[in-house]
Amino acid sequence: MNSSETYTGVSNEQFQEFASTPIEGAFQMLNLLKFKGVIEETGKSGEEGYHDYMKAVMPFFQASNAKLIYQGKPLFILIGPEEKEWDKVLIIEYPSKADFIKMITAEGYPAAMRRQALADSRLILCKS
Repeated sequence: MNSSETYTGVSNEQFQEFASTPIEGAFQMLNLLKFKGVIEETGKSGEEGYHDYMKAVMPFFQASNAKLIYQGKPLFILIGPEEKEWDKVLIIEYPSKADFIKMITAEGYPAAMRRQALADSRLILCKS
């Protein structure tokens, strides 16, 4: 993997691997987000565009019983490279894999708004 690669959406291969992985019960998704300076199509900042995405995605979160556990802005790196890589961190809990898949594949889900606002991101599945 080239360190200059960026990721703003799930690939078909990643989705298929996720869909076929057994995951029982609730899990959390750690979101690491790097916003675009300006969204070419709208002239808004990436942060403003992501805020719009969050407003648009809330009905989908509610329908899937997802819970926003944490959102915040990284301020200081204690361990790791000095350069701050991420603009925002989110942790969202989903009751099940089926609920998550139903949400992101629902008609009207605003995935394009998310991709449009981001320069780079990571979506990491976590489970205790």
